[in-house]
Amino acid sequence: MVPKKVFFTNGVGVHKEKLASFEMALRDAGIAQFNLVNVSSIMPPACKIVTKKKGLQELQAGEIVHCVMSRNDTCEPNRLLAAAVGAAVPADKSQHGYISEHHCYGQTERATGDYAEDLAAGMLASTLGIQDPDAVEWKERQQYYKISGKIVRTFNATQSSVGAKNGNWVTVLAAAVFIP
Repeated sequence: MVPKKVFFTNGVGVHKEKLASFEMALRDAGIAQFNLVNVSSIMPPACKIVTKKKGLQELQAGEIVHCVMSRNDTCEPNRLLAAAVGAAVPADKSQHGYISEHHCYGQTERATGDYAEDLAAGMLASTLGIQDPDAVEWKERQQYYKISGKIVRTFNATQSSVGAKNGNWVTVLAAAVFIP
């Protein structure tokens, strides 16, 4: 089975129980009604990126759905946490792309998303034979990758939050959800 479509989503959940916090994050992301199977980081060749709304219309409750998911949680008050998936799509649609997961503490939402996006772009670049530039900053490397003409698009889906002051569990997640 090679997925033909994918959508990206993110969510946050808060609850006194860790598992229930995860469930709330899945609900917030709109994917709690599926049996989710985590897979590794390959974006299938010619896989069409669709909106979350359109993607959800093609799936049904209880369906086994494959996804690349990044998840993080804490019950520590005021602790900054984030989760992101980054994507890199090759210009040649017959080649596969990459989806990366990154989750962390203490990093802003933007920094987490940029990091995940950079990871995906770096994996794709190495597969395509693009030399990793010496540039330190992601935005500089991003320009270099795009100028090569081999990577057409990079982006990320990211969710951040802070630990609840009352010690409840907070879960953040980001996911690339595949549609067969």
